[in-house]
Amino acid sequence: MKKNNDQQEVKGFLKSVERVGNKLPHPAMIFVILSLIVIVASAIVSKFGKPVTYYDARAGEEVTRSVVSLLNADGLRYIFNSATTNFTSFAPLGTVLVAMLGVGVAEWTGLINTSLRKLLLGVHPKLLTATVVFAGIMSNIASDAGYVVVIPLGALVFAGAGRHPIAGLAAAFAGVSGGFSANLILGTTDPLLQGITNEALRGTGINYSMDATGNLYFMFVSTFLLTFLGTWVTEKIVEKNLGEYTGKFVVTEEPITEIENKGLRNAGLALLAFAIVMGLAMFLPNGVFRTPDENGVLTLKEFLGSGLIPAILLLFLIPGYAFGKTTGKIKTSSDLVTSMTEAMKSMGGYLVLAFFASQFVSYFSYTNIGTILSVNGAKFLESIGFTGLPLVIGFIIITAFLNLFMGSASAKWAIMAPVFVPLMFNVGLSPELTQVAYRIGDSTTNIISPLMSYFAMIVVFAQRYDEEAGIGTLISTMLPYSGVFLTGWTVLMVIWYLLGLPVGPGAPLFV
Repeated sequence: MKKNNDQQEVKGFLKSVERVGNKLPHPAMIFVILSLIVIVASAIVSKFGKPVTYYDARAGEEVTRSVVSLLNADGLRYIFNSATTNFTSFAPLGTVLVAMLGVGVAEWTGLINTSLRKLLLGVHPKLLTATVVFAGIMSNIASDAGYVVVIPLGALVFAGAGRHPIAGLAAAFAGVSGGFSANLILGTTDPLLQGITNEALRGTGINYSMDATGNLYFMFVSTFLLTFLGTWVTEKIVEKNLGEYTGKFVVTEEPITEIENKGLRNAGLALLAFAIVMGLAMFLPNGVFRTPDENGVLTLKEFLGSGLIPAILLLFLIPGYAFGKTTGKIKTSSDLVTSMTEAMKSMGGYLVLAFFASQFVSYFSYTNIGTILSVNGAKFLESIGFTGLPLVIGFIIITAFLNLFMGSASAKWAIMAPVFVPLMFNVGLSPELTQVAYRIGDSTTNIISPLMSYFAMIVVFAQRYDEEAGIGTLISTMLPYSGVFLTGWTVLMVIWYLLGLPVGPGAPLFV
């Protein structure tokens, strides 16, 4: 009886969060209001607040920052002069639109729908949720690609299985963003954070250097933990809270025809040919996508950071075109353009939302409010004198809190690393352990922060399946994942700490 009462309380709480959130204005208007709040707050704090001085690990020097007002001549010029570039340089904008050109072809021709029907015939229902969460976690190898590929596909797969599509979207979002740092192999985040950690060590005169693999063991195990936790939250909390899906979106259940099977076969061959060509270009010692780094070593870093999204466009466009030509859906080049045009039509609402979201995110960065919050938060944790395991747990919690206001993992770490890496080193905790603790806090609250760059895009994805969905719907849906991920991941860190296990190859917990 108590278990049922607890479930009712959780469901009631989440429904309350959703109701309150959805009574707010349209998400685009919320970003307008938040922008106005930042403008006013910047003027007040710039006048009465104090500047902060800290060592910036990326700049390699000590810098002083104060809140910059947007309510003066310089600020007003920035608001007007940067509005267009804020929008056009908004990170998710180009990523989403370019990828959607290819996804639009695959969807319009029927490839996605048919593939899902085929896939669902052979997937055990009990493995579906875990597969979606796991795919989301693994997608961070390709940086932000999971946001535009795995999340919408998660919703489609659930819809095709007769389950609530927003539950599938949530499971994928939890894996992609809530489990952003976990993986079975090294991703782009590992060398990025490692470089900042080592710069923080050098800047404070500590003769120690960590490797990019310094968190590999812990993140490997974390992948399975988060897959389990994400599956449990989806099936035991989120789907029960969402209830039965009664929206208009459906995945057709007609049997697959002979011509569709032939289309799938040709699409598969086209995909295989594309994969071989891309594999050679990426993994041959002198592959065309490899560029020299600062040491002259040929790497895929530039391609993974900039070239992957056009590759995703082709990943969907090529098999989508092959399927469409086979089934007769695409007869001329006009049909191909029509498929892309239809995809762009569906993104109209996102473009409006992205414009206002981009202004808010830019104002937050320009005024240095996020930086001030991070620096003061770091100084507070340093001042209360925690050591050992309490310090690690406190660091995770404050990082998770600050992540609500400053989304960039590298920018936040560049501020926090010079404070916490030497602080924790001097009480016997390794830089590898400090970085692991940071990554836990930095990942788990991404999914409930409107400041996260792709948050507005996920709201738009949700509205495809529920026109009434808003920020409240998304936050209430993702809140259980955030709480369970933060708790479960921290417990894993505590167990790891008590057992004294290395967090990576040659990466002990203590120094």
